[in-house]
Amino acid sequence: MIDRIEHIWGTRTPFAQGERWPVRVDLKLADGLTEDDVDRWVQSACVLCSNGCGTDIAVKDGRMVGVRGRPMDIVNHGRLGPKGLFGSWQGMTSPDRLTRPLIRVDGELVETDWDTAMTRIVERSQNLLHEKGPLTHGFYSSGQLFLEEYYALGIIGKAGLGTPHMDGNTRLCTATAAASMKESFGSDGQPGSYADIDECDAIFLFGHNMAETQTVLWTRVLDRLAGPNPPRVVCVDPRLTEVARRADVHLPVRPGTNLALMNGLIRELLTNGWIDEDYITAHTVGFDELKTTVEPWTPEAVAETCGVDADDVRAAARIFADSPRVLSTVLQGFYQASDATASACQVNNLHLLTGRIGRPGAGILQMNGQPTAQNAREAGADGDLPGFRNWENPEHVRQLAELWGVHVDQIPHWSPPTHAMQIFRYAEQGSIEFLWVQATNPAVSMPQSERIRRILAKPELFLVVQDLYLTETAMLADVVLPAAGWGEKQGTFTNVNRTVHLSEKAVEPPGEARSDLDIFLDYARRMDFRRDDGAPLLDWFGPEDGFRAWQECTRGRLCDYTGLSYDKLRGGSGVPWPCNDEHPDGTVRLYGDGVFPTDLDRAETYGHDLLTGATIGPVTYKAMRVDGRAILKAAAYNPPHEAPSADFPLQYSTGRTAYHFHTRTKTGRTRQLQRAAPSAWVELSRTDAAERGIREGDLVRVTSARGEIVVPARVGDVREGCVFAPFHYGYWEEGRSGPGGHPTAANELTMTEWDPVSKQPLFKVAAVQVHRVADGVAPAPAPTTTASRPASSVPATVGGPEGEAQESLRPVEPPQIATGEES
Repeated sequence: MIDRIEHIWGTRTPFAQGERWPVRVDLKLADGLTEDDVDRWVQSACVLCSNGCGTDIAVKDGRMVGVRGRPMDIVNHGRLGPKGLFGSWQGMTSPDRLTRPLIRVDGELVETDWDTAMTRIVERSQNLLHEKGPLTHGFYSSGQLFLEEYYALGIIGKAGLGTPHMDGNTRLCTATAAASMKESFGSDGQPGSYADIDECDAIFLFGHNMAETQTVLWTRVLDRLAGPNPPRVVCVDPRLTEVARRADVHLPVRPGTNLALMNGLIRELLTNGWIDEDYITAHTVGFDELKTTVEPWTPEAVAETCGVDADDVRAAARIFADSPRVLSTVLQGFYQASDATASACQVNNLHLLTGRIGRPGAGILQMNGQPTAQNAREAGADGDLPGFRNWENPEHVRQLAELWGVHVDQIPHWSPPTHAMQIFRYAEQGSIEFLWVQATNPAVSMPQSERIRRILAKPELFLVVQDLYLTETAMLADVVLPAAGWGEKQGTFTNVNRTVHLSEKAVEPPGEARSDLDIFLDYARRMDFRRDDGAPLLDWFGPEDGFRAWQECTRGRLCDYTGLSYDKLRGGSGVPWPCNDEHPDGTVRLYGDGVFPTDLDRAETYGHDLLTGATIGPVTYKAMRVDGRAILKAAAYNPPHEAPSADFPLQYSTGRTAYHFHTRTKTGRTRQLQRAAPSAWVELSRTDAAERGIREGDLVRVTSARGEIVVPARVGDVREGCVFAPFHYGYWEEGRSGPGGHPTAANELTMTEWDPVSKQPLFKVAAVQVHRVADGVAPAPAPTTTASRPASSVPATVGGPEGEAQESLRPVEPPQIATGEES
């Protein structure tokens, strides 16, 4: 049994192009237990990254005691990553789980009963509605809830209250994925499939450290690379990640210059005639403008702006051109940087210009960062209209009004939905006085953390937090509601490539904790939200009622669920939507016929100017005569919002490590994962470290115009002039709502700026300075198995919690042949 903390991706099961990815069942049980000790296995799927791996939960004596991968599931073929193996079930069972509601009394949070807590919420809500109206209410949700919960929340916000102020932390990780697909294809929804890894000739990873963000998907890539006919790999990333180490071409672009690179790659295709003119003519619009826009971006111009080699730009373009089947994946390196939507759209353009879309091995995955981000977007909990409807299309709004039984004017559609950054701005200004946060921790995850904490702590703001634990955000709340989580409730969720999974209830939640759906339904009943005919707005009794209601909302839309049911999802694999009478077994890929949902009456958006974010509007859109074709969106490159200066000469970006998820609400309470990456650090290059007299493990102060962090330094393989920090580390271990000692949260430094179209914050571009504070007592507490490995050899220990030495995680290659279960 190999160590799956040290060997993140497990043993190799090589397979050839066109073959089925072999099954490997990964298993982890509580110490001392065997499979014979398990009372029952309960079907679910992992929620600790956006991959959505099919999972079975082991239950013994009414407790979750382990997990195993589901061998029949099309997503993971039995595999699980370290977070799923260790964090999924152990992260739910920490003794500090919230078990009773809390209310603030004389400045302190004290336990109370549900009726008291909900009465406080409802009285404040009703008073604000009566005195000032629905624009006083804001909701900030997550990528962690189930589909049925998002849909209930969407109906409550839009048809019950009538507020446009609804968004989620999906704005921080996946908003650009949605925006880029809407702009290019007319609607959200991934064109490609994970199965394209099995079929492709080349994989391009644009700002996507798949090895750490989606470990099981990278396992699939590694198994292709270990087999005959391996695909060529092109990686765009400023760091020397594990992806970059396996790449045929690594383009370590200067942060904030992605669009310049993409325009250069497109120009190479055009200049060399590596395009499909027939496909372009038949299935796209916008070619002439795109051609003019990219013309200045020669390989030499790209090299100068992006800090890469011109020949590598040519080589990457040639790989794309020479590979009949290309899979492109995109994530935060593009989404959280300057020109985010414009850069992501250029990835779509590469495929549209060559006709490489909708076929096995030829596709695009504009990735999500969270397990149920897709559902938040589909169901309208993030501000969009449910079922991929267009808020500018009166007919789409009328459809929802009819479905929900309310007057069309009750549904806010007079202006764009309010995005998260603006919601917090309204709370700061005082127009939002009621903010309900579910399953997320903005006090740590939002940019410019000090500002967010200040907003959340305002006495004029009534803050409700619904979560598993007393997070940094919950510590600031007026009411805290204990929520049931994974394995403690029933519902469905949809992963990146549209695969819908059913997660069954395995155990009872602790104490008085309730499911998010039960909390929302209770609020709706107490608020007495009703349809125009007098019936309850939400007459559901459980999640399956919500699923059936959602099916009707999706009927005839791209995300059609009408062919799915809980029974259909039981016992086997997840199923990708659309699933309906026409596609009874689901749909693996979209747009193989070259027809896109861009018609005026179908489009989810009429599009935006990629530079300013201004909406194009229905009149101009109609004049474009898109008529079911894709749109080749063009955009000129602009430098990042914040450039290095004499005071702040380095470029700062944040990101993930393989061992933690978000602000460590679960993974930080998992012994194996917390030991692997126990506390915060910062990475800088050997050159930048030497210039500042910094050695491995030294304590350093990283400052920006907005704040500072003081953490140990990892001297690693980031590009010169760049600094990297993991964003997972806040302050809850010390029981504080803010830093009283050394600040460690990476977002103390990031800025309140966002992409004009997707409104996604720019976590990847900030200007900082680094100063040495003190000698290190040990190497930095960063993993040595991932992109955070040191640039040179370090001692065999890393700093653990409270300075305790821990065993090193050495980057050792695992055995090459799979032998069955993984420990």
